[in-house]
Amino acid sequence: MLNFDGQVVVVTGAAGGLGRAYAELFAARGARLLLNDTAADGLRELCATLDAVADTNTVATPEGGEAIIQHALDAFGRVDVLVNNAGIARPNYLDELDWDDLAATLSVHLLGAFHLSRAAWRPLRTAGGGTIVNTSSAVGLFGQQRSSGYAAAKLGIVGMTRVLAIEGAPHGIRVNVIAPVASSPMAGPVYGLLDPMLDPKFVAAAVIALAHDSCTLTGEVISAGGGRIARVAIATSAGAFVPGLEAEDAARYLASLPAAEQYVTPGSAMEEIDLIRVNYPQLTEPMRYPEPQS
Repeated sequence: MLNFDGQVVVVTGAAGGLGRAYAELFAARGARLLLNDTAADGLRELCATLDAVADTNTVATPEGGEAIIQHALDAFGRVDVLVNNAGIARPNYLDELDWDDLAATLSVHLLGAFHLSRAAWRPLRTAGGGTIVNTSSAVGLFGQQRSSGYAAAKLGIVGMTRVLAIEGAPHGIRVNVIAPVASSPMAGPVYGLLDPMLDPKFVAAAVIALAHDSCTLTGEVISAGGGRIARVAIATSAGAFVPGLEAEDAARYLASLPAAEQYVTPGSAMEEIDLIRVNYPQLTEPMRYPEPQS
């Protein structure tokens, strides 16, 4: 059984929907909880039920992120798991998009994940490791109309996660992404007749597995919903190599893209650049990241 006895878990956006399901399952498995949401009434009711600490700071500012993590440190002395779940929905077509709505969407989803992760990073390093689970969406990964701002935030979270997984590896910090498919107040009626099958508990099961010490994955995107769990990969084809590539060469390649190609999944940007390097036999050494400056 995947237990979290003695571990401190911070969940944002915890008052309802997916966040509430995560909180309930972490609590059932022994975690000590700092639950965050700006919906104060629902949060306090949940925290009373789960014997958790309630926090109502916003994730949308650096100060809010710092305050949330500091609250957990003050209450428990440590942080082991951070689940960046807080989100809002402000859908609209691009030409009707309100810029204040766009700013709010980016601030809560993308910047919120940055604020919390950055605040938790030093405590996690000091403790010798820990886990961050960020939240993306099929909307960001694959697209959906009326969702350009939301999609931008959600795919940005994937890029951030990939980098933090690389940076966190030497410190024992694992960082992954959950892409939930679940019935929730924010999703509304989007799933239609499938909605009753999309209990948030199925996503919570995947989050628990990603957060547990027995999991070795990092930098991954995991889709979960309705009992299905799957890896989502960012991949590239081998492509075509044309020495002295001209615009016309590129146009011919783009016009003849095959319906199916073999793909590889680079583990970093440098690994993707290696796919260029192999076409230059005189370059025998693979690309490497420069060492960080002390």
